[in-house]
Amino acid sequence: MVDVDTIVRSVQPAVSALGLELYDVELTGSGRARILRVLVDREGGIDLDGIAAATDAVSPLLDAPPLDVALSGPYALEVSSPGLERPLRTPAHFARAKGDTVSVKTRAGDDHPARRVRGVITEAGDAGFELTLDDGTTEHVEYGDVTQAHTVFEWGAQGKPKRTKSKPAKSKQASSPREAIRS
Repeated sequence: MVDVDTIVRSVQPAVSALGLELYDVELTGSGRARILRVLVDREGGIDLDGIAAATDAVSPLLDAPPLDVALSGPYALEVSSPGLERPLRTPAHFARAKGDTVSVKTRAGDDHPARRVRGVITEAGDAGFELTLDDGTTEHVEYGDVTQAHTVFEWGAQGKPKRTKSKPAKSKQASSPREAIRS
């Protein structure tokens, strides 16, 4: 099993040296289908040049000790931004999303079933966060109960385009075929 914390500790300095934030590292899949996702960001958003620079900085580190042993075997490297609908995995992610609408999937507990809730994060602490649900109620969610969470991108309120009745433009009637060709 690959220790993702080892990967984070190894690539963090290189990403920071570029003026970028290492948002998250995730290793999924198995065998030839393993994918190492490195999510980077910066204040104001990241562009393709930033992602390319991060890829160039991270890739050689993955082939050097101690990661060459930890990541032995095939894998695909994906370096990208966290996107508009950012995954929330750490307390820092939840704290950063304070005031944002999120979708949270929780595991079943002794006194409650697994469920998906949506709301706005109003507080985030070390053990969990406060979520104001769409119906206006507030609940506390422990990080240990979260199986999946991400921010929700909401398009601005858009009504249907207004249709206006337009009068057809008055066209000049040509008095001769030659004049019709010119108009």
